[in-house]
Amino acid sequence: MTDSRLPTGVALITLILLAGVPLSLYYAGHIFWLDIFTRAVVLAIAAASLNLMLGFAGLASFGHAAYLGIGAYAVGVPAYYETYGGGGMIASYSGWWHLGLALGASALFAAVTGAISLRTRGIHFIMITMAFGQMLFYLLVSIDEYGADDGMTVDLTSQFSHVDLSDPVMLFGICYGSLLLLLLLQYRLKHSHFGRILAAIKQNENRTRALGVNTFYYKLTAYVLAGVICAYAGVLMANFSTFISPGMIEWTRSGELMFMVILGGTAWVFGPVVGAMIFVLLEYFLAGLTVYWHLPFGLLLILTVLLFRGGLGGMLQRIGATRGEGQS
Repeated sequence: MTDSRLPTGVALITLILLAGVPLSLYYAGHIFWLDIFTRAVVLAIAAASLNLMLGFAGLASFGHAAYLGIGAYAVGVPAYYETYGGGGMIASYSGWWHLGLALGASALFAAVTGAISLRTRGIHFIMITMAFGQMLFYLLVSIDEYGADDGMTVDLTSQFSHVDLSDPVMLFGICYGSLLLLLLLQYRLKHSHFGRILAAIKQNENRTRALGVNTFYYKLTAYVLAGVICAYAGVLMANFSTFISPGMIEWTRSGELMFMVILGGTAWVFGPVVGAMIFVLLEYFLAGLTVYWHLPFGLLLILTVLLFRGGLGGMLQRIGATRGEGQS
């Protein structure tokens, strides 16, 4: 018998601290920490979207950061034309316009690339998703009007009716609320019929297909949904950083998202959140110590894979299982 109270308790405590600590530090005068945690929350949303593929269906994509870039450029490009080109029929600084453009473009990109990528497996799937991501990367690098590889500043944040995303506290609240809704959605999804089909595909796709299940449809649905959620994180990231560049799409960014998911634990819905928090905080502290902070990061990932099977979430589940056996 497994005692699930430990991972649940860790998740609740982390969410409470994540809500209270940044705001407390901000109002105490430590404004920079609110920026740190806002970035961590946005990356947690992006990592959780990747977990929808990696953790639920076993699909390891090295091109997932492309959707982060699509969402960010859906904010930056209309804002650029509003600033320097006079806008258009639809106010290009409208948040609803940014959001609709990001979700629509990401869904289309995911549907087309997913229909091709999902016909492969294993290393072939990893490489073809990375290839699609790099294609988008080089496309943006070649467009001088949008700053090419130097990127460009987002002069106008997304405007909603009563939401001011230029206010750091308001932006953090929107990001945090979005994360909570996403975690609830993924929890319900994991325990739904759709989630159980994805779990079956992850364990043995051939056997699942033999039962009469259209596995391609389920995988493509998860692929598109993950891309759309990640693009939403890109919209938030562009409004937070007020800067976009093709560097957001590089395959190394996808590797960082995968690092967060693996570190937190793919079998745990809350795992990507823990992984993202650890990633951002370690990046901040290690970058202050050495410019070669990627080396200890890599060593940490190796140790996580070797010593903590299933990441931190897997470790908590094993501790809970031990407690459950002790109580039975």
